[in-house]
Amino acid sequence: MFEAEATVADYLAMLKKELRGLAYNKSEHRRALALRVKRSHLAIDRKHMNVSAILGELGYPWIDGYKPYSNYQNLLREVVVSQVAMDDELNALAEALATAVPTAEEVPDLLATLVPPPEPLPKAPKAAAANGPPPGTANRNYLEQEARNSALGRAGEKFVLRYERTRLLSLGLDRFADKLEHIAMTVGDREGFDIRSFGEDGSDRLIEVKTTNFGSRTPFFVTANELSVSKRNSGKYHLYRLFHFRKSPKQYQVQGALDGSFSLNATVFRASR
Repeated sequence: MFEAEATVADYLAMLKKELRGLAYNKSEHRRALALRVKRSHLAIDRKHMNVSAILGELGYPWIDGYKPYSNYQNLLREVVVSQVAMDDELNALAEALATAVPTAEEVPDLLATLVPPPEPLPKAPKAAAANGPPPGTANRNYLEQEARNSALGRAGEKFVLRYERTRLLSLGLDRFADKLEHIAMTVGDREGFDIRSFGEDGSDRLIEVKTTNFGSRTPFFVTANELSVSKRNSGKYHLYRLFHFRKSPKQYQVQGALDGSFSLNATVFRASR
């Protein structure tokens, strides 16, 4: 129990610094923790990856540098649930970021915000979890809360509009830059994408924007309509994923049907008879 409690406490200390935008040193944390729990650095990293997986399942943000790995013991999950339920600072920070109304800060080099997509996560058996939210964590799904933050979503779309205009102008495609359309505003959500842009040959580029203030691996939510449209238009459908949006915006882009590039897990079922 001591090992699990110390490992989770160390992880949450780093996470809170990350959510505050403060610098910290993972290696220093790892060395100090190794002396306390008498575990190898590799074992500690794996436990931290387990904590990331548990936090994601609970609807909490996690440390981007520790990829979620779900092959964990139930004891570790119990410790995570207990500590996050009692950590008022963590909950306040996560809620603040999930509900933040972004400021309209200019990014000096929009084209430099593009980075490669994160590598797929390793496959691992998932530990059994109790049905329903664990005690003390009800109504604290900050990932769902952020997904409902319409101001954040709209700010992300406007960011991509500026990015696309800059990209097209940099390619000498001024005539296309003037034809960009913010579909989510002019038509609405029924189109299944947010922005109509153009490729280098003038072909349509249908862009769906998903924005988070958390890390690059933060899950996002996809509607049935967005999935259907991405399948019908796989050759021109693009997902632009913005992350660390409030602190230092970055993005990665993926082309094609959403179910071809991402693991889609059903979270809501509609029942009728």
